[in-house]
Amino acid sequence: MTEQLQEIATRLAALRDICEITSADIAEKMGISEEEYLAHEAGEKDFSFSFLYNAANILGVDVLDILSGESPKLSTCTVVRKGEGYSIQRRSAYEYRHLAFTFRNKMAEPFMVTVEPKGDYVPTLHDHKGQEFNYMVSGSMRFYIGDISYDLEEGDSVYFDSGVPHAMRALNGKPAQFIAVVIK
Repeated sequence: MTEQLQEIATRLAALRDICEITSADIAEKMGISEEEYLAHEAGEKDFSFSFLYNAANILGVDVLDILSGESPKLSTCTVVRKGEGYSIQRRSAYEYRHLAFTFRNKMAEPFMVTVEPKGDYVPTLHDHKGQEFNYMVSGSMRFYIGDISYDLEEGDSVYFDSGVPHAMRALNGKPAQFIAVVIK
């Protein structure tokens, strides 16, 4: 278990207690077993972005409150310089850089996402409420949604119902990079 994973798990448990929501209630709202939820809260199971996004929505907080422990502070404008952003590395194949991490009351969550190649690895599909727009910046990837998939290359985009299970996989042995805008 990494230190970052344990810190996120601790914040998640504290936020749930503050909101006076039982582990059974939040698990039910997330559509998972209480046992699975408690494994996340104990830091025994890694978090997918979808898990964190869904938990944040149920708890009424920004996803960054769970990830970093700091609430966004700006409400007029935020600038993130090239290569910067709040780094989130939840699973070995994905790196997220939150591009509006200091902006308060966001209606969307913008990320620069890098998907590393993993051979013949088929990713696990996850879902979360809302809609999502992804724009390919570099490389190519296979985008899985429900029972279908699309191969996307630089300049391609996809807009979708993020309540439908989805995932991505880099193609051609090279990283794929895209901008993801998750809309609440």
